[in-house]
Amino acid sequence: MMNWFGRYKTWYVWGVLFVPVAGFIGGCKTPSDYRKKADEISYKIIQEKQLESLGRTEPFAIERPSDLFRRRLIEIQALPVSAPAALGTDRLEPIAHWPEKNYPFAEPDSEPNAADPNQVITLSLMDALQIGAANNFEYQSRKEAIFSAALDLDLARNEFRTLFAGAAKSYYEENRAGLSPQRGFVHSGELSASRKLTSGAEVSAGIAADLVNLLTLGGASSLGLTADASISVPLLRGSGPHIVAEPLLQAERQVMYAIWQFERYKSEFAVSIASDYLAVLRQFDQVRNSRENYISAVASARQSRRLADAGRLPEIQVDQAVQRELSARAQWIGAVESYKQRLDAFKIRLGLPPDAKIELDRKDLDQLQVYKNYFVYSDLSGGGVGKEGVFPAADALIEPQPPSNEDAGPFELPEEIAVKTAFEKRPDLWVIQGRVYDAQRDVIVKADRLGAELTFLGSAGWGSGRSLGSAGSEDARLDFDRGRYTALLNLNLPLERTAERNAYRKSFLALEEAVRNLQQTEDSIKLSIRNQLRTLLESREQVKIQAKAVTVAEKRQKSTKMFLDAGRAQIRDLLDAQDALLSAQNQLTAAIINYRLAELNLQRDMGVLQVDEKGLWKEFAPEVLYEAQSDSETR
Repeated sequence: MMNWFGRYKTWYVWGVLFVPVAGFIGGCKTPSDYRKKADEISYKIIQEKQLESLGRTEPFAIERPSDLFRRRLIEIQALPVSAPAALGTDRLEPIAHWPEKNYPFAEPDSEPNAADPNQVITLSLMDALQIGAANNFEYQSRKEAIFSAALDLDLARNEFRTLFAGAAKSYYEENRAGLSPQRGFVHSGELSASRKLTSGAEVSAGIAADLVNLLTLGGASSLGLTADASISVPLLRGSGPHIVAEPLLQAERQVMYAIWQFERYKSEFAVSIASDYLAVLRQFDQVRNSRENYISAVASARQSRRLADAGRLPEIQVDQAVQRELSARAQWIGAVESYKQRLDAFKIRLGLPPDAKIELDRKDLDQLQVYKNYFVYSDLSGGGVGKEGVFPAADALIEPQPPSNEDAGPFELPEEIAVKTAFEKRPDLWVIQGRVYDAQRDVIVKADRLGAELTFLGSAGWGSGRSLGSAGSEDARLDFDRGRYTALLNLNLPLERTAERNAYRKSFLALEEAVRNLQQTEDSIKLSIRNQLRTLLESREQVKIQAKAVTVAEKRQKSTKMFLDAGRAQIRDLLDAQDALLSAQNQLTAAIINYRLAELNLQRDMGVLQVDEKGLWKEFAPEVLYEAQSDSETR
């Protein structure tokens, strides 16, 4: 048996120690496997933290499909690009030594639609929200920040896992220094495992083997075998889960912070897209109004020319009408160009090329006209405007009345309810609150570093190694009765702690700063909510006022034109009436859009505007707050 063992020692060592290592190395995963494993772990962490931080999970992926709307537009409309990278990572030219042949690769969500390159694509507001979420560059970066935080957490968790290591080597050695030259092969290998515990203790163990085969001295061989184990336990400074596991806890919280910040960003992004979308439509409405105004100005100039030719108007009034026509044309052209600029900027906001042939759905603006019907029939008396056409006497007492809440919209909430809801629902406020807790823990960690360091160290070793000079020795054995054991206490007195002292003092400054940030954030939330509520009230009144102003301006224009035809008015009166109508129409559209945006902004600032993974929002039902308050008062 021993002869067999002596003959096959080499294979024994490789079989017991090296073959598993070689097998592991030989069966190593490809770079693609490692990437997919990292994805699997990160997505699992994100789902876990979504549930923990939001109470729900939703689909999350950083890989974007190859048929992004941006790319389809470029291809369908034949838009110019400077390089293949403009179409996506999967269109990059292959380079030498690229580790993954099949990356990047993504299954398209749908086949690109065959279309006329000159076809203009119309986008609704809901389309814009989804396209922005999928194509906007910053939106994608925010998602990748969550993914990166999940990778950092996996690495932090790895510090407390059992870690294995293995190595093997085989080399030729020749020694001619002695009387008898020695030549031979030395094969060695080792396997080890280590683990760090949250208490601060670190445990490690390993086994190593050496096999020496001489090519001289009759081909002698010897097997060396060693094993060792060690433990390190901090007893004072650096001990305890609250100190040792602090980096892990902070990494866990960073993922939650990233998720909360992304939730806040999604609502901000959706509202900003809606704001930009409606701003473009508002500009288009101004184009439409300017065009109608220009047409009216041209008609007025022609009419003035006819009346002047008939001797019914002086030439100076004709010149006034022509000047008004030129001014109206300049306004119309300026409005058209401003519309184009706003539309191009909005395409960039969505992550689309500015030269893409896109227009916005004007029905979204028409649908907002319903807000006009909410408020136009309310009483505007109390000032100079009469009720139902009845004007008070000129010398009657004038007592301006403040706006009433009788016709307030559903989101014109009491300030206390809106602020309280924001404090409960705002994810970014949760992050600021968490930073205060982080700063408190940092004070504890910095205080721990001021103390003395007392560490227990223990180690044990068995067996012995082999080299070319000990090839003639007997094979080593693991004899635990003849092992080497050591134990010691290492004390480091806190005689010099200047750096630690200053770091400890600075931790209190950081805590105070975190508290101030929380206070400042609360004040900012209160201010934004108060401002949005004011905007809602002001916009509601503006809708009523401008709706009335449009009605009056239309009536004024018609009557002035009739008086001009009858020779009882001057051309300037008609021109002024046309200007007043244009201004009232533009201001009415602005007031309606401002009211709608104030509703969205208030929901965003209260933290109740939920946006799903596709970028679509789910608006809040304000009556829920009233019901909750009623239940609270009843209890």
